[in-house]
Amino acid sequence: MKLPNEISSKLKLPVIGAPMFLVSGPELVLAQCKAGIIGSFPAPNARTIDILDKWMATITMELSDYKTANPNKKVAPWAANLVVHSTYERLHQELQLIKTYKPQIVITALGNPAAVIEAVHSYGGKVFADVNSIKHAKKAASLNVDGLVLVSSGAGGHTGAISGFAFVQAVREFFDGILVLAGSISNGRAILASQVLGADLAYMGTRFISANESMATEDYKGMLVSSSCEDIICTDAFTGIPANMLAPSIKLAGLDPDKLAAKASVDFNNPQSDKKAWKDIWSSGHGVGSIKAVESVDTIVNNMYKEYVDAQNIISELSKR
Repeated sequence: MKLPNEISSKLKLPVIGAPMFLVSGPELVLAQCKAGIIGSFPAPNARTIDILDKWMATITMELSDYKTANPNKKVAPWAANLVVHSTYERLHQELQLIKTYKPQIVITALGNPAAVIEAVHSYGGKVFADVNSIKHAKKAASLNVDGLVLVSSGAGGHTGAISGFAFVQAVREFFDGILVLAGSISNGRAILASQVLGADLAYMGTRFISANESMATEDYKGMLVSSSCEDIICTDAFTGIPANMLAPSIKLAGLDPDKLAAKASVDFNNPQSDKKAWKDIWSSGHGVGSIKAVESVDTIVNNMYKEYVDAQNIISELSKR
């Protein structure tokens, strides 16, 4: 399925800047949208509903003003990310703000998106469900979501176990909606590769943690620059759900990456309360090796665009042989 023109016409690259806990905020979202990719943030990053209200108002108004001042520039829409897990108590309040600010895209994670679909479709928005298995993809598809975010192996933070090569092919057999591929996509070549596989958009998180505009600490950004995929381990010790984390950050927190105890249960109600697990221990996807410096979002997107165009030229040359 091709992206609707009201979205595709506004994109410099077919990319969603993935919503990242304690990393994505208004500054990062605005920079991504202005650079021509969809910016998003997880609602729990705003510690209170009042703060979330201010964030959504800021993003909405600033993007409107920017588009007015730059009528010939591609300015991408923004997306809100909602946790729909049964333990998350703030969802109803967040949905009221969604109805107020009407983001063009809402991405759901960790649960049943039914309530979100009803709210977002009421004003003409689109709902993408974040899934990490064929089983969950089929469930979300049966609820008439507009898109599926396929979290494949190698994705940063909460991850999947299926290769992106297999995941896209399997889901395309029963779903003709918008597909977004996540997992180890960190440069322009990988963006184009996701489209060749059959995805409509690439979901990129790790590549933007080191952006100047992200909320990540300088230590976190520095660790990403110096890390490779060999520094990442997958563990359920911190959230109860398998997640790709940076082993050096686990060691800095005083823990042994080889001796982590599994978390007894899944609970997303107040994730910011656990300082060690959420502020001192950092996530990363397998594509971390592409990060060579701390840069602005605009620089990152421009560099990826050049890589994307170069990859298109390579494919064009190969097709002539």
